[in-house]
Amino acid sequence: QVQLVESGGGLVQPGGSLRLSCAASEIIFKLYAMSWYRQAPGKQRELVAHITSAGSTNYADSVKGRFTISRDNTKNTVYLQMNNLKPEDTAVYYCKAGRLERTYWGQGTQVTVSS
Repeated sequence: QVQLVESGGGLVQPGGSLRLSCAASEIIFKLYAMSWYRQAPGKQRELVAHITSAGSTNYADSVKGRFTISRDNTKNTVYLQMNNLKPEDTAVYYCKAGRLERTYWGQGTQVTVSS
């Protein structure tokens, strides 16, 4: 059974940093594109960052220059380094694995940015 397990969320002050991790099991991780999405209360889920199987990345305009997505294929894990966090970054963050017609989601991890 495919599992994506996120970790690393929490409460942080504005300007602070967090690193999210998403560990995958039961997939050939290196073949999958990986993404981070987020969903704030009352809002639609939105794409935050994406990394292809080859390592190419792209970001939402709202996080460019502050967030970095990376992957370690030896650990079947994708990361999201989040710096200079803002209150508007508060959301549940989800990771997604995608390849061809297959898509898998994690259960989400809460990130709260507040003083």
